[in-house]
Amino acid sequence: MIICYESWEVEKQFMKSNTIQKEKSQISLMTEGSIFKSILYFSIPLILGNLLQQMYNAVDSIIVGNCVGKNALAAVGSSTSLIYLLIAFSQGAAVGAGVVVSQHLGAKDKKGVHAAVHTALAISVILGLALTVGGILFSRPLLIWMNTPTEILQESVTYLQLYSAGMVFNVVYNMAAGIMNAAGNSKRSLRYLAAASIVNVILDLLLIAIFKMGVAGAAIATNISQIVSCVLAMLFLMGVPEAYQVKLKEIKIQKRVALRIIQIGLPTGFQNMVISLSNMLVQSSVNAFGPAAMAGFGAYMKIDGFNILPITSFSMAVTTFTGQNYGAGKYDRVKKGMVVTMVMGIVYTLALGSLLLTFSESAIRLFNQDAAVITFGVTAMRYFCPFYWSLSILHALAGTVRGTGKSVPPMAILILSLCVFRIGWIAFVMPHFGTIDGVFVLYPASWIFGMVLMALYTWKGNWFSVPEKMEEFDYEKCSDAQ
Repeated sequence: MIICYESWEVEKQFMKSNTIQKEKSQISLMTEGSIFKSILYFSIPLILGNLLQQMYNAVDSIIVGNCVGKNALAAVGSSTSLIYLLIAFSQGAAVGAGVVVSQHLGAKDKKGVHAAVHTALAISVILGLALTVGGILFSRPLLIWMNTPTEILQESVTYLQLYSAGMVFNVVYNMAAGIMNAAGNSKRSLRYLAAASIVNVILDLLLIAIFKMGVAGAAIATNISQIVSCVLAMLFLMGVPEAYQVKLKEIKIQKRVALRIIQIGLPTGFQNMVISLSNMLVQSSVNAFGPAAMAGFGAYMKIDGFNILPITSFSMAVTTFTGQNYGAGKYDRVKKGMVVTMVMGIVYTLALGSLLLTFSESAIRLFNQDAAVITFGVTAMRYFCPFYWSLSILHALAGTVRGTGKSVPPMAILILSLCVFRIGWIAFVMPHFGTIDGVFVLYPASWIFGMVLMALYTWKGNWFSVPEKMEEFDYEKCSDAQ
């Protein structure tokens, strides 16, 4: 029987961990040795890469908030959820491309690798250009729909339009990074992010602090830094003497490969878009409380990323760990890995949450000195920080279940808890709150709701069935390669 696996997430994570054979490359498996060290060491590059990306936005906000003011900080913060929505589907496409490239690399199918890489980059260019045009044209109506206050509307539009102008480089870089990761070159993408981060900081100081370009300077600095990472990634792919080498003139859509990429990436893209949409609705509720609330909430959401990103990195690591050990028949290690990941996440979130609560005012003051802004930011922190442990459990369990090939239940639970629950809360619970506290309490409430659902599924669901037989995957059937 010939099958094309529907368990895209386990394919992505399992195959991503295997390097293509070349000088100095190795195959990294987590089926032996210390479970804690395996998951931790795999997580570190992911965490560092994610944190570097988070630095883009944090540095922009810190410099804007201190050098321009709270309205400018609010303008940058109000655009964040929209930006995430715009790139959500492209991130799903990158996931799909990573799976397809990994499959052909694993099968040593050079023609399949070639077709997948060049089709993936063609898709990224098309998506990037579409997002660029859409972001420029629809920035104002979308921001108005989100109840952006009149006094900061123009700055918000300016930031979002300029950011959108460089969106194509963001999308192409993410696709290129997905290709490099699929070939085992995650450290390479980390280097490029580091270079881009340095460029971003320098340009922020130059354009905002010295040339007084305000939010426009912040957007331009981010765009140029993204161009740097995109160019570096593409130069590497064009020069690498491997099957995934890129030739610019051969970047084109191959229909069957494109359909396969979309088929695999669509679930993640849909999940990202739905959750991003719910975050836009939450942002709209915050906007109703005025610029100071927007600035304070926006400032804390930059800090929030430093909590969230390690949690999601642990989740990605345990997905890979589970996929490898599940495929190797080491089911006891799967369960132990799930427990280890939960403990790691709980310890991390409790430690960092306690630290942030201790220095809450100082942390928010980094972004802006306005008393009202600080008050809103500190209030958000006091609701969020004590409950990150619940989010870490949710993602650890979801990552483990994905690793066994059951990707739909975690996706459904995440959408239900982080989207549907939040929309229902805004519609039916928020009217009973007279303050912004109703928005802030929404987040830990949705995390705990999702954690309970995921724990119940992990306990009672049929996700850990032992496969009777692994069937052969037909790579030829799933590609355009001749």
